[in-house]
Amino acid sequence: MIERYSLPQMSRIWQDESKFESMLQIEILALEALAKQKKIPRDALSRIKKKAKFDLVKVKKIEENTQHDVVAFVTNVAQHIGQDAKYLHLGLTSSDLLDTTLGVQLKAASDILIADLNRLISLLEKKANRYRDMVCIGRTHGVHAEPTTFGLKLALWFDETRRNLERLKLAKEEVAVGKISGAVGTFANIDPQVETYVCRKLGLKAAKISTQIIQRDIYAVFMAGLAIIGSSLEKFATEIRHLQRTEVLEAEEPFGKGQKGSSAMPHKRNPVICERICGLSRLLRGNALAAMENVALWHERDISHSSVERVIMPDSTIVLDYMLNKFIEVVEGLIVYPENMLANLVKTKGLIFSQRVLLALMDKGLTRQEAYDLVQRCAMQTWRGNKDFKEVLLEDKKVSNNLSRKDLDKIFDLDYYLRNVNKIFSRLFFK
Repeated sequence: MIERYSLPQMSRIWQDESKFESMLQIEILALEALAKQKKIPRDALSRIKKKAKFDLVKVKKIEENTQHDVVAFVTNVAQHIGQDAKYLHLGLTSSDLLDTTLGVQLKAASDILIADLNRLISLLEKKANRYRDMVCIGRTHGVHAEPTTFGLKLALWFDETRRNLERLKLAKEEVAVGKISGAVGTFANIDPQVETYVCRKLGLKAAKISTQIIQRDIYAVFMAGLAIIGSSLEKFATEIRHLQRTEVLEAEEPFGKGQKGSSAMPHKRNPVICERICGLSRLLRGNALAAMENVALWHERDISHSSVERVIMPDSTIVLDYMLNKFIEVVEGLIVYPENMLANLVKTKGLIFSQRVLLALMDKGLTRQEAYDLVQRCAMQTWRGNKDFKEVLLEDKKVSNNLSRKDLDKIFDLDYYLRNVNKIFSRLFFK
């Protein structure tokens, strides 16, 4: 079993201490660029670097009066710097700090999520190969269809998670962006080379064009990507929830020693982690919608997006990090019941072979409609009664005139359905 999920690594990215540390770094880097351009004295830069710091408590106190977090921050840093503070925040606007800091935060958050996805991918590959040949019933509309394997279910999750990883990598590149372009993005009071320098030092791309802010479609795509990952996790968790139902019980999420399923019923073992994942995925989708609502702002900038992002960005990255870690825990400790898979496989008394019977009758010269009607009529007898499907077929003169018992024995062969499983796995895992 993996270690239990702990919040601090992702949470630290979004704490005020980390945010103001990034903002201070941006201010210093901007001053370095200005010193290179001889816009400020190098000795002043040296003194500022030695003195520049902030006191989080005092920043919060100042903000109570200013009602502006960046002004409060700059004011407090200036108090530590002293006379050279006249060079601080020179030509910059608040969003130069905030949006560039957001790029730093989202890049760091993405790295954690990418690591989570890589761990999940590795685990799903291992489990898929372990259960590659474990036969179970495939279901469509929740109804028994034809045989598949439990390994193929997990291989499908592997492939989808791998796609999610690639999407997140692309989204990370897009949100790892900064801007130092001034009040409406025209660089009126700051040289574009300052932006280039600051962003390069932070490992960000400089926005090709901005207003007072980086445009919010970039973040909407990122948030949609997180929501899609969450939706995939919900899909996987929903499958486990179904498989854990008492009437099915083919697989079950881990149940810890001392864990309780119900305050009233001591026998209960509920899929609570999977249910939690399903619930949290709704939060991610809601936050993605809020990010899309942030795209349309007034003119070169308004502030309606800001309050939303202070909630949805930390919440979504923290929530998805949690969901991924919990689902890794579920997959790692998944309890599988192969005997129940086999019991469920034969529950419909051979009806799962109906398509093979249909095709065999067509090979004997019946039209598709004739064969379909004939097989369906026999299948409905099995649905309504207790007779095995093969016996019903043998008792039907139209079927027995075309297919012998030997033919049906060959048709009712599970191995036929599994003959291409290795080819599917080769396409997924051995490219």
